[in-house]
Amino acid sequence: MTETLLFPGRVEWSGENPGISLKQDPAGPFTTLASFFRVVLSPHGRGHALVLLQSPKENGAPGNICLTDNEPLARWLVADYVSHFGAWRGLPGLKGLHYRSLDSVAAGGDAISSYSETVTAGDMTVALEWSGLGMPFCFALPPEKSATGRHHMPTLFVGCDKATVTVNGVAIPGAPIPREIAGQHISTAMLAFSETWIGV
Repeated sequence: MTETLLFPGRVEWSGENPGISLKQDPAGPFTTLASFFRVVLSPHGRGHALVLLQSPKENGAPGNICLTDNEPLARWLVADYVSHFGAWRGLPGLKGLHYRSLDSVAAGGDAISSYSETVTAGDMTVALEWSGLGMPFCFALPPEKSATGRHHMPTLFVGCDKATVTVNGVAIPGAPIPREIAGQHISTAMLAFSETWIGV
């Protein structure tokens, strides 16, 4: 008889959360951070949010924005999740985010060799692009190893070799750096699909 794995706790949200973290100097701090959410289930309903820090160490900088079609959801994600992500934790740029309503969201690519998310809000268009995609792998972090320290997090990751963040047609300088998760060697830019956060 096949064993069934049932995660204890309450499902808080589920969806997609690909991200890109770039450095201009591999030995220096992250200079651009982008986290995209496509949430299909949450206490705040469905929605999208792109959290982008172009000046991570500056509170209130114009380039630190969140483009969303569900602001209560976006603010909850930033407060309870993004602020706990490793590269984002403690950054002043998160405190002064500028929230703007988005007009459109479009996914592109085949998620085999390349992938993209393009978000438009008024006169601003932000494109996130991942290329040189690796083999998908699925894992589940226990609460003590999750970003928040209090959630199970089963998810599917796809690593990539290259990633870019483009704002209004201008690519932001920087590149992802290598990282390891669940025994897999990827980079600080990856696709995260089928991601579910379960509170304990």
